[in-house]
Amino acid sequence: MSAHLLNAALNAAEHGWRVFPLRPGTKRPALHGEKTCARTGPCAAGHRKWEQRATTDPDRIRAAWSSAPFNVGIATGPSGLIVVDLDVPKDKGSSDAPSGAATFAALCERAGRPVPDTYRTRTASGGTHLYFTAPPGIRLSNTAGSIAALVDTRAHGGYVVAAGSTTPAGRYEALSAPVAAALPGWLLSILQPARKPVQAPTGPSGGRSRRYADVALAKETLNVATAADGTRNATLLRAARALGRLIASGDLTRVQVEQALREAAAGNATQSQRYYDDVIRRGLDWSIAHNPTRRRAA
Repeated sequence: MSAHLLNAALNAAEHGWRVFPLRPGTKRPALHGEKTCARTGPCAAGHRKWEQRATTDPDRIRAAWSSAPFNVGIATGPSGLIVVDLDVPKDKGSSDAPSGAATFAALCERAGRPVPDTYRTRTASGGTHLYFTAPPGIRLSNTAGSIAALVDTRAHGGYVVAAGSTTPAGRYEALSAPVAAALPGWLLSILQPARKPVQAPTGPSGGRSRRYADVALAKETLNVATAADGTRNATLLRAARALGRLIASGDLTRVQVEQALREAAAGNATQSQRYYDDVIRRGLDWSIAHNPTRRRAA
């Protein structure tokens, strides 16, 4: 047993963060998988995964960490956490590639907000984890690069390595007092899934589908054109994601959507057109990639 790793697990649990063991010196869960589950102990009623077995019970934590020097994983979803992962470029020798911290700081500036002051850790690779408490009643999932380059998030279905853990690349270290701030509203608006349009009839009823698409386009462009200070970027990104589904379904063309959103953003601009074009592109690319393409009936 490593005393400092046990203390790291207990410290996280004291703050209400549910922990589970990671294999010594790694970031991989140490708990058995479903194929090797003996259906005994905690799994007597069926296999339980790491997210289900994560705990704040100090007795269970002491029992687990007394058997090996496990690193400490924090299950973000059950812990009520949203962790923003600011990564570093894979090629650290490249001066052209901005870090996740730099792109996130630019995102905050464009939103008219400072970089949030919250509990944070330095990762073994030199990145940063920003901890936030999740808003009640809203279930968020993990993201990878949809906010900005090298900016990921961990929520339900995800975990982070806690401060005190060590890998061959280095140690995870706390950088500030362990108080996680509430997730900022402007960041929540970016992370919330875009509203999914109601499926319109296809085939012979394609005319109704087209009319629905036109209404959706008008509504989303109006939202962008009237977005208040501090919400413009989030509103534009959400509109692009919502309308991207209608591009994937064949009800709108990309050129049509891009032109409408560009004009709406330009009429309510506080940033350069190049910046808004990038937001539109990222939102449409993400939405089209996550929605199957449907061929329209001939």
